[in-house]
Amino acid sequence: MIVIGTDTHKATHTCGAVDARTGQLCGEKTARARQPGFRELLDWGRGLADERIWAIEDCRHVSGSFERFLVAQGERVVRVPPKLMGQSRKGERARGKSDPIDALAIARAALREGPETLPAAHLDERALEIKLLCDHREDLVRTRSEEQQRLRWHLHDLWPELELPAGCLGRAVWLERIARKLARAEQGARVRVGRDLVRSIRERSRRAAELEREIAALVETQAPDLLALPGCGALSAARILAETAGVERFASDAKLARLAGVAPIPASSGNRRRHRLDRKGNRQLNCALHRIAVTQGRVHEPARAFLARKQAEGKSRIEALRCLKRHLARAVWQALRASRDRESINSLSLIDEVPKLRPVEGLALT
Repeated sequence: MIVIGTDTHKATHTCGAVDARTGQLCGEKTARARQPGFRELLDWGRGLADERIWAIEDCRHVSGSFERFLVAQGERVVRVPPKLMGQSRKGERARGKSDPIDALAIARAALREGPETLPAAHLDERALEIKLLCDHREDLVRTRSEEQQRLRWHLHDLWPELELPAGCLGRAVWLERIARKLARAEQGARVRVGRDLVRSIRERSRRAAELEREIAALVETQAPDLLALPGCGALSAARILAETAGVERFASDAKLARLAGVAPIPASSGNRRRHRLDRKGNRQLNCALHRIAVTQGRVHEPARAFLARKQAEGKSRIEALRCLKRHLARAVWQALRASRDRESINSLSLIDEVPKLRPVEGLALT
């Protein structure tokens, strides 16, 4: 078996194949980062060995097209974090930096860590669609927040006596009041800028609400069991779906917890047995679990009792929430599997319901 490390760039991709048993370089190839180049690299890799794994440096916007191409062709693809590649390159005896050197470092980093321990690339178009919509909505909300801050300072400069409650610039009633006040004022440069900001904030709020409804509909279709989890709203569920990209990637809830950074890391030495917080992992997924944990701590009685018990043991509130997040990772994994199994059963039912064709006289069905 060989491991093909791939150093991805906007214009070109460079691959270096390494024998999995000896770690020796089997070949190198560079091709353009376009569909014909992808096909050229695939044919080259297939010509080297029948059994192979593609290890790609995890640079999503640069490597995503090549990942999707390989997965669609039935290839096994794993993602190598850039940090692992950098550590592997430091340990090489050959000095310097180039695309072939980086590709070789990626392949050897994958071998050192074990390909089965690295995140596997998975083709899930529905999860990708949800991720794109979530990211776009978050960009809109972030830009709207910046515009609200600028509008607040413009209003303070125009009318220092005007009291604006926290969060009021996100409400349609207050935006209407401010728009009327600006329309009545003398139309100087600051007033015109303020009116433009009000219009932009209204439009971004409208578009963000539309995206939230669209995301909620997609999540309801794809993972209803996840929405049934107490404290899990549509946006948190969408982020979980987007970042997991297929629950079949995780053989156990422990693997999902490790990806989310909610599984404690052993930090024992000698007779001292302890664990420490994992500050790595997918922080978007970790944030979604944290939102669910905080919500459950307010409204869900079993979670409130769990947190109270942990705090009675001497843990702080945040430490108790971390314990709850580890249990939530298991509940999320089970909910995702239940939704997937239900979808599989429904697909089989639809196949069974297809009416059988009866042969027509003079025709043979093949």
